[in-house]
Amino acid sequence: MKKLLISMSLLLASTGLMANTGMTLEDISKLQSVTSLDVSPNGDYIAFTQSKPRTPYVDEDGTAWNQLFVMKKGGEARPFITGKVSIGGVQWAHDSSAIYYTSKRGEDKHNSLYKIPVDGGESQQVLSFETDIGGYTISHDGSKLVFLAKEKDPKHLEKLDKKGFKAKVYEEDIKMTHAWLYELASQEDSQKPEKLDIKDHVLSVAFSPVNDQLMIQTSPTSLIDDIYMKKSLKVVDLDGDIVASFKTEGKQGKAVWSTDGQQIAFLGANDYNDPTNGALYIANVDDETVYKRVANLSSHVMDIAWQGDDVIYIEHQGVESRIVRAAIKRKIADRPVVDYGNGIQRRLSVSNNGDIYAMTDTASHPREVYAFNAEGFERLTNSNSWLADKALGKQVAYEYEARDGLKIQGVLVYPLNYKKGKRYPMIAFVHGGPEAHDSNGWNTNYGDPAQYASAQGYFSLFPNYRGSTGRGDEFARLDQHAYADPEFTDILDGKLALVKDGMVDTDKAGITGGSYGGYATAWSSTALSEHYAAGVMFVGISNQLSKFGTTDIPNEMQAVHARAWPWDDYQWMLETSPIYHAPKGKTPLLIMHGEADTRVHPSQSMEMYRYLKTLGNAPVRLVLYPGEGHGNRKAAAQLDYSMRLMRWMDHYLKGKGGNPPPYDLQHEEKLENGSDSSDS
Repeated sequence: MKKLLISMSLLLASTGLMANTGMTLEDISKLQSVTSLDVSPNGDYIAFTQSKPRTPYVDEDGTAWNQLFVMKKGGEARPFITGKVSIGGVQWAHDSSAIYYTSKRGEDKHNSLYKIPVDGGESQQVLSFETDIGGYTISHDGSKLVFLAKEKDPKHLEKLDKKGFKAKVYEEDIKMTHAWLYELASQEDSQKPEKLDIKDHVLSVAFSPVNDQLMIQTSPTSLIDDIYMKKSLKVVDLDGDIVASFKTEGKQGKAVWSTDGQQIAFLGANDYNDPTNGALYIANVDDETVYKRVANLSSHVMDIAWQGDDVIYIEHQGVESRIVRAAIKRKIADRPVVDYGNGIQRRLSVSNNGDIYAMTDTASHPREVYAFNAEGFERLTNSNSWLADKALGKQVAYEYEARDGLKIQGVLVYPLNYKKGKRYPMIAFVHGGPEAHDSNGWNTNYGDPAQYASAQGYFSLFPNYRGSTGRGDEFARLDQHAYADPEFTDILDGKLALVKDGMVDTDKAGITGGSYGGYATAWSSTALSEHYAAGVMFVGISNQLSKFGTTDIPNEMQAVHARAWPWDDYQWMLETSPIYHAPKGKTPLLIMHGEADTRVHPSQSMEMYRYLKTLGNAPVRLVLYPGEGHGNRKAAAQLDYSMRLMRWMDHYLKGKGGNPPPYDLQHEEKLENGSDSSDS
């Protein structure tokens, strides 16, 4: 009987009936990933959070849930707080006995702070405040809590609102986030948090590991432009008096205390015009001096952590990454802990005993927990075991030459069951920023459904055009005051290289992207229209002049992108706008945008739509998502977006073309019959 079963299995496999199938859009909508990790100070436990997407057509719509798991070193992960929960801000108690976290639970009206013992027991509420608790920090002796929160609205506002007085004063009627002190050791039930005397908008706060001093990052206001370009780093005492203030310029990222409380490591820019915060700096608390420890000459530092006297950092170079140890108080060279080619590390967590963990993804799975030990770099979690039954298209690092000779790097995903010598349709998935980059890791999501496209017979190209990160400061600045050309011809040259190599059908190339990638799509569908048979523009830019007047980041645009104000060079900004080239547009263009987007106002999509609609030279459609901002966050809007994107590409790259496909996706049928979007 056993031999018979084996023979039947071999027969089924040979006929393809047991072969793994490619991914569907529904598969993409249920992908889970590790969203944060934190190893206990003593190294005995790893706490991590994992996303749990809502099921379209079944669950009430919303963002993904976030669940808490704990893993004993050398053991299996066990669920701690799971289900319909949103766990954030996970931190270990200094003695490794308990985990702090923020969440809205039970009768909570706002995000509150909780604590759960690691060896068993129920969560206990530490503090509930009158508004949401954001970031927080616990003092070295566990006696004090400082947390970030906004002040509650005055009671009269609700009464005025009911009477119709709802006027909002743009960019003035805004709230600041403050730091609040709460005595954990106090026995008084009537104790109320005390607002610290810090004038600016507080972005992050961290107690020194040896005393009650606080490291804070602030900006003059809560406006995103100030947060991007005017962030400052200070050490203050609990009275708000400044102990140390560090001179920094331009963008600033994560900052962490050294274990002895004498130094601070932080990520920062080379100067005000640097588009990234990819260099590693060390600040000395006693004399307020700052020096650059790791320059971003050909790479970018993405995350940092202290371990003893060393800084452990993640370095991205090209489409790969590695983990490096930098000896701060010893004169030895930086040395790799995990070298390139071992997945893409995104976030670090280290213990006092030398253990290093990293949130890592690869071409075959989204972000998981990995540990570095004597055996090497070991994967500890498996959030999507079902992926083992899915056939995935081959993914490779891809390099080609732009027309001016510059080497451009990216990632290429092959069609499933690729046959050499056959030409296939292609979709270019263009990242935003442009200060971002695609790595040779997991690249499939609702906006870039590359593995679904692979299963449908497409090549997927992820080009890191000039202006991208991962290749150092000079490369990241190559698009400054050089909008559109040559940065977007870099993308076109990737398509042409694949055509030249006999892999892609030149008449069946599409392009899509969000934000700056949406700008690339709009440009490619107008100024470069003869090269693309379909475009899908998401939260993209169509008019650089009006974009400046409607965005929430005008200073960042001037400092690290345009390097000019509109009144300095109106004509240049006009000619680098896709609407200027709208009469050339023959590419069918689907435009999608969140109605609540403040980064790239939906009017940018409306302008593009109206120009192309009026000209009538090519099919165009505009889809708006109520309640969504600069990218879709809720489950239904994400799936709807994926379905529309791929239906548009299929229609114009594989189908009959002509008039657009029906706009109705017939969601009601799936609502009645259960979730099944695989045939979309």
